[in-house]
Amino acid sequence: MIYKKDVNFPYPLLTNTSTSYDSSDFIFEVELQENARSYHFIINYEISSDFITRLLVRGQAQLVLVIQSKDNKFYRLLPTQKSVEIAKSRISLSKRTTLQLHLLSKEEISFAENGDLNEFYNLFRDEIVVPKNSILGFSNIVVFEGSLAKPLDLFEKKLDPELRSDIKIELGSETIIIHYKHENLQFNDLPMSNRLNNPFIYMGLQKALHRFIVIHGEGEEFVDLQEIDVPSDELDLKLYNLMKKKAIQELSIDTIDEVIYAISDRIMERYMNAVRGLSVSGS
Repeated sequence: MIYKKDVNFPYPLLTNTSTSYDSSDFIFEVELQENARSYHFIINYEISSDFITRLLVRGQAQLVLVIQSKDNKFYRLLPTQKSVEIAKSRISLSKRTTLQLHLLSKEEISFAENGDLNEFYNLFRDEIVVPKNSILGFSNIVVFEGSLAKPLDLFEKKLDPELRSDIKIELGSETIIIHYKHENLQFNDLPMSNRLNNPFIYMGLQKALHRFIVIHGEGEEFVDLQEIDVPSDELDLKLYNLMKKKAIQELSIDTIDEVIYAISDRIMERYMNAVRGLSVSGS
């Protein structure tokens, strides 16, 4: 099953909204490619807990890819596996397909050495024992809407050595495209490279939301999301759905940064933590 909101378990879970861990990131990204015979899911994820990461490396825990479409499918991943290829004869993808990563215990797990839990558990974490085949955490949800070639993800990255600037933000028909003049600007050789790109993502969201106001504000510097028609432009539709999901009723020139904070899941905090993590590891 797909976990769409927090659930109660008798032990701490690692999720993006968990308060049980000091750092509770389980970030999941997936790209879908396909040919005439199969679907190819390219998987990327970040787990902030060193304890959970050690369990995966030691083979005491396992990642499971859950695909919910016309039917539900589960695929157990090897520790270093970054892709899953599935024959089209074995799976049917609907117009709306939902994916999530789960963490499962492969044996009985003691949390006595789990130093990533918050201080609330300090006095009794050695008493926490999780049975075999239990869920240890779950990631965010990735949704494929409409064209399977383009998930609900907002961003694309492209390399263009001919750029007249280091970075160029382009608003495409379905995504915000970040063009890089140099590959080094993507930080691909560093840990948590996705988070180190967050300032560029912030810039892209600012530009996209400003255009949203220009297009849908009818000459005003604000948009009442309760009153406008559902956008037909794919990128604006994704932004509209994100804002509605976060119960945002109005977008204005003055509140763009507040809206980004609401829809981006602590984007600059994640960037800050990544930079501080590099500082600590390099000291």
